[in-house]
Amino acid sequence: MSPTETGRHFWRDIRVQLPFLAWLVVLWMLLWSQFTVLAFISGLVVAVFVTRVFRLPTVELSGRINIWYAALLVVQFLFAVLRGAVAVTVQVFDFRHQPGAAIIAVPLRYADDLMMTHVSVVSSLVPGSLVVEADRDRQVLYLHVIGVRSMADVEAQREGVLRWERRVVRALGAPDQYRALKADERAATADTADRPTRGGAR
Repeated sequence: MSPTETGRHFWRDIRVQLPFLAWLVVLWMLLWSQFTVLAFISGLVVAVFVTRVFRLPTVELSGRINIWYAALLVVQFLFAVLRGAVAVTVQVFDFRHQPGAAIIAVPLRYADDLMMTHVSVVSSLVPGSLVVEADRDRQVLYLHVIGVRSMADVEAQREGVLRWERRVVRALGAPDQYRALKADERAATADTADRPTRGGAR
């Protein structure tokens, strides 16, 4: 491969991975809790270094983004981080009760590798939960969560992760994932609407 073709290939990969690089920069800034020009530049350098030096395969994104749902996802995420920080603080300083903890398994419904990554990152950045393992073959996330004292709390935590999955699918999911989500939502709505009718017929 000639130097010209190598340079063209490099810039093509950068262009294809630009949304992924932007996401890595955002994660870098969130991890350091610094939203400054220096944090942006250092995050960009690290993102390019990781994707080029370690020769990661080009990440093909879904090619779909819904601006409204993406903006809503950001707002919901920031609110969840704030609420999670407050909840963890209350649990730490509540000397009357020990905050219960558990490892829970969450089977994702619309996941591929990229979607699992998105959901894992969002779930881990919200205080009170941390992804400890991801089973690619079965599409299951295992999370360590605190503030769990009953099976109802476990189910609430599991439903919270599935809610994040639905939000990410609406914002960034592939077209087939989004269609599957909408089909499930229509089926759930129809089932809910049919229940009173079925109950009255008995």
